[in-house]
Amino acid sequence: MNIQIFGKAKCFDTRAAQRFFKERGVKFHDIDILKKGLSPGEYRNIAAAVGGFVNLIDENSRAYQDCFIAHLASDAAKEAKLEENPALYKTPIVRNGRLATIGFCPDIWKKWLDL
Repeated sequence: MNIQIFGKAKCFDTRAAQRFFKERGVKFHDIDILKKGLSPGEYRNIAAAVGGFVNLIDENSRAYQDCFIAHLASDAAKEAKLEENPALYKTPIVRNGRLATIGFCPDIWKKWLDL
């Protein structure tokens, strides 16, 4: 099992995800998404696993308002804005190989541990 947690330091759900895996003795790689973002390969795999890039956008974030994403005409423009601004991602993004979740999803993570 190769768990990666992409999150923000001040995100409550990111800390809860880290705690979930620590309590179960599962090693994970913690990545600050604001500092490192996602590589193009990670981005493609995660977007595919969660049903598209639209599901990765945090519509409640300040960055969403600041970037005027809702007013962009095309999906390509929205996707480009997401790729250049990591503050737009919903967090945590928890990845296990080709599987991924967005937000706090302990029921899904428990299934991963049972595999």
